[in-house]
Amino acid sequence: MLPISTLLGVLGLVATGISAPSSLVSRAQTVYLAGDSTMAKATSNIQGWGVYLPYSLSLPVVNKAIGGRSARSFTVEGRFDEIVKLVQPNDIVVIEFGHNDGGSLSTDNGRTDCPGAGNETCTSNYNGQTVTVLTYPAYLVNAGRAMVAKGAKVIISSPTPNNPWEGGTFTYSPSRFTTYSKDAATKIGPSAMFVDHGTYTANIFKSLGKAKVDVMYPNDHTHTSPAGADVVAGAFVKAVLCAGGGFLNGFMKNSTASVAGACV
Repeated sequence: MLPISTLLGVLGLVATGISAPSSLVSRAQTVYLAGDSTMAKATSNIQGWGVYLPYSLSLPVVNKAIGGRSARSFTVEGRFDEIVKLVQPNDIVVIEFGHNDGGSLSTDNGRTDCPGAGNETCTSNYNGQTVTVLTYPAYLVNAGRAMVAKGAKVIISSPTPNNPWEGGTFTYSPSRFTTYSKDAATKIGPSAMFVDHGTYTANIFKSLGKAKVDVMYPNDHTHTSPAGADVVAGAFVKAVLCAGGGFLNGFMKNSTASVAGACV
């Protein structure tokens, strides 16, 4: 049986129509992930790194990444808009593309972006229709600014590398999409930050050596095994920790020293 004082308090709330304190229904900050198959949940013998990120965060993570998408197709399909509708103040959105954004518009596959580092536009024919195509950074900036307008914070992450040991010796050079990603974060403003996920991943893969890394790419040079995805997730965490935590400061379960790799 409830104590008399507690019972009277409950009856008083009912009688006067006073609602319960808002803190009882407060909502935790949420981390949203926007990306391609290297981030998305997969099946069989491959996996995206976004599946393992929740183990390092004390915040809920919603993985909206989907295979085969580029910054352009993620935009055109309304997937960025979906996240914009969901985000609330102080939510955090991690955006990482690049693997499907290259190619030529002469045979438009619906994913290739217009070449350029700014607001250039291209006219293309896709599925029998004339379409205007933006640059990679323009798609990221537009999406990031829309999320920031809702009060969210944005982390623009450089794309992860293909197997850097594929040629027999270690080789890694950041692609133009790394530069574009960094510039996009700057253009979005102080509510955005850049994380060089690609370089941190490559550095860890270099230290692991060819034999161990080759096993982490069971099907091709792009998609990692579950064990590889776990390493790639750790590389993202390391990059964020080395940057002081950024928008995830206070929500990381790991210490900088506890995660593989070195700060760069």
